[in-house]
Amino acid sequence: MEEPADPEADQPPPRDDHAFLGHPRGLATLSGLEVWERFSFLGMQAILVLYFADTVANGGLGMNPGTAASVSAAYGTMVYLVSVAGGWLADRILGSYRAVLWGGILIACGHYAMAVPTAAMTWAGLGLISAGTGLLKPNVASMVGKLYRTDDDRRDAGFALYYMGINIGAFAGPLITGWLGEHQGWHWGFSAAAVGMTAGLVQYVLGRRHLAGRKHSAEFALAPEAMRSAVRKIVGGLLAVAALATVLAGLGWLTMGRFVDLLTLISVIAPVVYFAVMFRSPRVSAEERGRLRPYAVLFLASVAFNFILFQAYSTMMLLASTNAETSILGFHFPASWYASALGAFEVALAPVVAALWVRMGRRQPHASNKIAIGVLLGGLSFLLMIIPTSGHGGDTYKMAAWWIIGSYLLLGLGDILLETSGMSATTKLAPKAFSSQTMALWFLSLALANGIQAQVVKLYGEVSNPVYFGVNGGIAIAVGLAVIALAPWLRRTMHPVH
Repeated sequence: MEEPADPEADQPPPRDDHAFLGHPRGLATLSGLEVWERFSFLGMQAILVLYFADTVANGGLGMNPGTAASVSAAYGTMVYLVSVAGGWLADRILGSYRAVLWGGILIACGHYAMAVPTAAMTWAGLGLISAGTGLLKPNVASMVGKLYRTDDDRRDAGFALYYMGINIGAFAGPLITGWLGEHQGWHWGFSAAAVGMTAGLVQYVLGRRHLAGRKHSAEFALAPEAMRSAVRKIVGGLLAVAALATVLAGLGWLTMGRFVDLLTLISVIAPVVYFAVMFRSPRVSAEERGRLRPYAVLFLASVAFNFILFQAYSTMMLLASTNAETSILGFHFPASWYASALGAFEVALAPVVAALWVRMGRRQPHASNKIAIGVLLGGLSFLLMIIPTSGHGGDTYKMAAWWIIGSYLLLGLGDILLETSGMSATTKLAPKAFSSQTMALWFLSLALANGIQAQVVKLYGEVSNPVYFGVNGGIAIAVGLAVIALAPWLRRTMHPVH
């Protein structure tokens, strides 16, 4: 069936489109989708590690804290590993619009599955959410980039507003799912996440006409016969992997611990292979290849920062549930509400940062310096936790709520600086033939961060908290300083990024 002619489907909106806070109207549609996607994803993730660690009698899975944090991180690893396939499917088969649509449908189905109070449905739901997020995340970010021409100074500010939308969901999600999870039952919290993702899908479809990249066909579609062959191989491969995993699990070889280790190994190998493929591809010009080299530095900076960031939903949640006060000025709240503080700070700070970049115009700091400062703030957020966790004779102490809130303030500001600049730079540095897939490569940095986290968090509870947070924070500080030292080279090689 031929697609209706729509010559503007892949073109950025007119430069005079300022309908949404000075930005193209399509930014409202994509930001609205991310509000609900993050509401569901982070709302669920805020209670996931607590659900894993809770006793079976209370409706949890009865894991020890280190294992619960490791499995939660492994789930995050799987989510972002699948984003590679999501980028390829958008570029070659589905197109960006349909990739995002089907990704959202899978995510919603996954959350509905997790609402069923059985362990089997929990694992099935996590699998569906992983597949759906891998389709949605790299492609919706690429669609934001398509709203702007390369020389449009609004681009970084647009990504900041987009990221503010993400964090409205990140703020609201844990408030709803956390209260339901800790008062009504964990699966009630998962149900709220399902409803949120459904709302996001509805507004995405209704706002389609304002999007660049909205056509049904892929931008670099395979030939019909090659496409049919690829679909057959994908379906066959998935069935073969599922059968092999079932057999190995039945034989007792594929344990949860080995599965976590396997995901970590894949998270290390995948970005190395992917960089190698792009560097050697004949469809990548010499100029584009030169821009990939500084991108590798930004990739490693993203790994260092997100290794800290993702622990806001694992070790920091566990610390909050056992060693932090859950009342402020006499008001008592679930421990999972601490995760909302991170979203709240980003909601409040994102428009300030966006306005600052617009006001500064071409005088704003180079993207590499924004990213380096973000990494430094991430490291400081962990170093701060040395103070309240030191000097205690046992594990029964309670720290004031302001310590975790202060840590999340630093982490939130760092997240705005790094993620918005990183995603914006990715859309500029991406080789044209790998546009969606290069954004997927950015998300592979998140997979690697989670893969490393899945191993490191096993030490949580085995070493003292001051040592744990101090060493991890110190490593992030060292990476941030290294990026600053490379700033002159990065400025020379990252054109057209300013």
